[in-house]
Parts: sequence; structure tokens; C-alpha cells
Amino acid sequence: MTETRTAAKIGVLVPFTNTNLEPDMELMRPPNTTVHFQRMGGYDVDEIPGSDQMAGLGASDISHDLRMISGVRPDVVLYGCTSATLTHGPSFDADLAGQIKAGSGAASLTAAGSLIAGIKALGATKVGFSSPYLGEVNEQAMAFMTENGIETVKCANVGRELGNYGQGELTPDEVFDLACRADHPEAQAIVLSCTDMRSVEAIERIEAALGKPVVTSNQAMTFCLMQALNLPRHDRLPGRLFDRL
Repeated sequence: MTETRTAAKIGVLVPFTNTNLEPDMELMRPPNTTVHFQRMGGYDVDEIPGSDQMAGLGASDISHDLRMISGVRPDVVLYGCTSATLTHGPSFDADLAGQIKAGSGAASLTAAGSLIAGIKALGATKVGFSSPYLGEVNEQAMAFMTENGIETVKCANVGRELGNYGQGELTPDEVFDLACRADHPEAQAIVLSCTDMRSVEAIERIEAALGKPVVTSNQAMTFCLMQALNLPRHDRLPGRLFDRL
């Protein structure tokens, strides 16, 4: 079937070392849409991505990036780094989404905001949480969820410091193991945060093994953009979250 490319144009702002958001978006891309990426700097590739680096990325000037992505006249713009706004809190995240909307003229969704929206769409209030982040960023992520009425009943740490490329080099098998370690009898869903972690490929395996829905950063952004643009469900969408479309 020939693609019309007329349903929507999706703009994505992505950290410049991220290697997995783009392939994930292509895996889940709704038919007849096009996806366009603008890479963001604002951090040192050689630093371990801790709280200070992620907070710095979130606070960096993205006016140039917004001008570039606005060139495609997008219908929606995604801010594709979860921890960059998790480290600042919900009000900063909402303000950034507003800044992106004002600067691009498009609907705006952040990875962190989408993660919360996905959890709430499932009706979950208690979750197991994991990510490739350092412990301090995990603490801030759990606080972010708490402010949104979501309790973390277990947090599984990756167990070692990962550089900016190390996060993206975790295999889907390693992500599966991480998710299983985040499970808890009280957890109603498993949350995997990070747009550069290969969670999307592991979602259905995790759900089958644990019997619980999974919410990941990139999956949640896709869910929210489909809601925002009123796009129909298609057959390349992994996980129970999309049952809520």
C-alpha cells in the first residue's frame, strides 16, 4: 500500500548522542506520517550523565533547535529526553512543553510528561521503575512520579555507571532483566525510563513474563502523539498501553 505521507508531520528533538529514539520512532511510526529529527547539544559527551548534566541539558537554549524543526511545519514536536526534565520537576516540564509549542507552532509533548500520561492511562498508581541512570537521577525520577500521584514500590538500578553511549548499548535482553528486577507484587505496571534505552523491543516479552503492562519513554510519546493527533491504531504498536487508544 502506497504511503500518502499526509496524515501528520512529527518533529522530534533528540540528544546528539542518542542512537535509539530514531529507530524506535520508525518502528512505531503511524502509517502516512513522516518523522523529522533535530539533534540537540548542551552537554559533554565524555561526562557520565548524572543529575547535573541532565539538568543542564533541560535548561539549555533550544531556540535554534526549534527554528530548525519548525522548517518542516510539524503537527507535533516531541522533546526526546526523559531525564532532562525529570531532574527539574513537573512544573519545569510543563513550562518547557509550552516553550516548544510557542516556538514551533505545533502541539508539544515531552518524554517525561508522556511517561506520566501513559502510566495514568493504564490507571496505575503503584509502579516498578528502572532506567540506565545513575542513582541520583532515579531518585529525582521517583520524586517526579510522586508529585504526579504515582508511587514507586521498587526501583531497580542498572548497577554500574553508564556513559552517554553506554545507555544506548544496553541490549533488549539486558533491558528485560532490568525490568524483571523492578517487579514487585504491588506494582501495577513496569516503567522503563530513557529514550536511548532499547525498551521498545522488549515490551511484549516483559509483559508476557510478568503479566503486567509496561510503559517506556518512546512508547509513551508515540501513544500521546497518536492521542493528540487522533491517529488510528496500527499493528506495529507494542504493549497493552495502546489498548487505551
